[in-house]
Amino acid sequence: MNIVKGIDTLGGVDQEPNIYIIDGELLVDAGTGFFFTEMKKQMESRYDCYKIKTIVNTHCHFDHSGATKKFRDWLKASVAAHEDEKELLETGKFTMSEMFGSQPKIVTVNRVLREGSTLKTKNFSFTVIHTPGHTPGSICLYEPGKRILLSGDTLFEGGVGRFDLPGGNKQQMLESLNKLLGYNIQYLMPGHGPPKIGG
Repeated sequence: MNIVKGIDTLGGVDQEPNIYIIDGELLVDAGTGFFFTEMKKQMESRYDCYKIKTIVNTHCHFDHSGATKKFRDWLKASVAAHEDEKELLETGKFTMSEMFGSQPKIVTVNRVLREGSTLKTKNFSFTVIHTPGHTPGSICLYEPGKRILLSGDTLFEGGVGRFDLPGGNKQQMLESLNKLLGYNIQYLMPGHGPPKIGG
């Protein structure tokens, strides 16, 4: 599905999150890996996949990171995540893999992201917003020129991310949501569920 020219969506079925491919260069979240073969075939039919140089995890939970290593090994891409998620992704701690009937899938984080870090592609320049609450190092990606927010599991079309899992924090979630109120957002692209345009 294409909501904004240059940003495509995969996944979004059953337990899978929305996986975003930006300009055919940047992969945001990777899914569980349960449907990796099918996703690989779909991607190969639509992109020159070896142009994807970076895989970003918006947070460490298994439904978003379980396939990160598989994508990394296939694409020879680097893995980026917030500094507060690095250890979690590299040890499997707080990934909640058991909720999906699986074992943690650990992966090396090659690029550490912080508040204000940028991720650039041919037509987009996303700024990292640190939005803890769902997990300690949850991030959103904001494109100010096009007013696009990729919100991971912090904000959805009709709700917010849960904060009752290990590593979650209600007060941090409230502070993160208040932070997002300061951004001019035209296109909300969440980690699960439909996008929201305007409002």
